[in-house]
Amino acid sequence: MKNLKTIAIALFVAVSTIATAQSKKVDASKSTINWVGKKVTGQHSGTVNIQSGNLIFKGKKLTGGTFVVDMTSLTATDIQGEYAAKLNGHLKADDFFGTDKYPTSKLVFKTIASKGNDVYTVTADLTIKDVTAPVKFDITVKGNTATTSFKVDRTKFGIKYGSGSFFDNLGDKTINDEFELTVSLQF
Repeated sequence: MKNLKTIAIALFVAVSTIATAQSKKVDASKSTINWVGKKVTGQHSGTVNIQSGNLIFKGKKLTGGTFVVDMTSLTATDIQGEYAAKLNGHLKADDFFGTDKYPTSKLVFKTIASKGNDVYTVTADLTIKDVTAPVKFDITVKGNTATTSFKVDRTKFGIKYGSGSFFDNLGDKTINDEFELTVSLQF
């Protein structure tokens, strides 16, 4: 009888916890992801779209999140015309993100620690080209917005084109292994 009472209390706590968690859908049309990729001779910047996503809260505390990114929307915005078309095509090719075969990437929050003042440290699993690796970043949540900036090491996802870590004698054609993301979410 005592075990049955313990199980009933545990189930009540679990159901109460689930019932108080609230998923808030990200408005993909009002959210942005900006990227910057750097190389020895300069840099390129652009955007990529969120396909879908949600943040999970318990009360006002962030407790989870999952996002799908539409890699086919990857676009350079710092150049125009023929050069933009060439860069966009190369970024979508197998040398980089292979968007024909891998049209989406995914980010799943794994652990979240509050730093106070609406700032959280998140460790998440990022999947690009069917390769999953952890990333860590701080995210600020205020009202119905969340913002973050972080770097991703592309070589952890098998994207080695132009990497000085894998190829010698690249000279001024060397591309940094890390690219930067700045994310603004509306929900």
